[in-house]
Amino acid sequence: MIEEICNSLTRKIIESVDGYDETKADEINFGLQLIIGEIPKFFITLFLAIILNLVELTILSFIIILPYRVFSGGFHLKTHLGCIIATNAMYIGTPYLASVLNFSDDIRYILIAITFIFSFTMIAKYAPADTENVPVLQKKERKKRKIISFIIAGIELIIAIIIPYKVISNIIIFGILIQTMTITKLAYRITKNKYGYEVYG
Repeated sequence: MIEEICNSLTRKIIESVDGYDETKADEINFGLQLIIGEIPKFFITLFLAIILNLVELTILSFIIILPYRVFSGGFHLKTHLGCIIATNAMYIGTPYLASVLNFSDDIRYILIAITFIFSFTMIAKYAPADTENVPVLQKKERKKRKIISFIIAGIELIIAIIIPYKVISNIIIFGILIQTMTITKLAYRITKNKYGYEVYG
């Protein structure tokens, strides 16, 4: 349904602009799918957060996870339904787990250490994890995103250590851990994604 709408809009845009380069059609179509696909996703996420009484924690999970995802990258599911499920699993599932699991300080510190080692290792190896649709090919841009990924993950995990609110600390731990998993080779293989830099680099 969304694909058909985007295809129709793409054709109209191409036809309405004199001398427009049709090789840009894929980019236009991809952009439209992102925009139109985000609208129902937002309302579904909001609806679920209200039902589960997790609105504030869901907003917080977006604030914590999204900046790290923007710079570290990660796979994209190929269907809108899959994307909706994955989005809600990350941004609602994370605060839900954070609110129901109660770790002792010792366990929490161990989890933070594991998350730190895992995330920094994967960032060094894979970040920014791009895709075929949105490749990141310039070495300068890749280096910048990698460095920012290190900084964001490091700062957030330090906050997870010192913040007195365990639920927020747990959101940071789970959020960084889950997002880091999305940039790994295994995650790309499971979701049948390809790194853009491997395809076009």
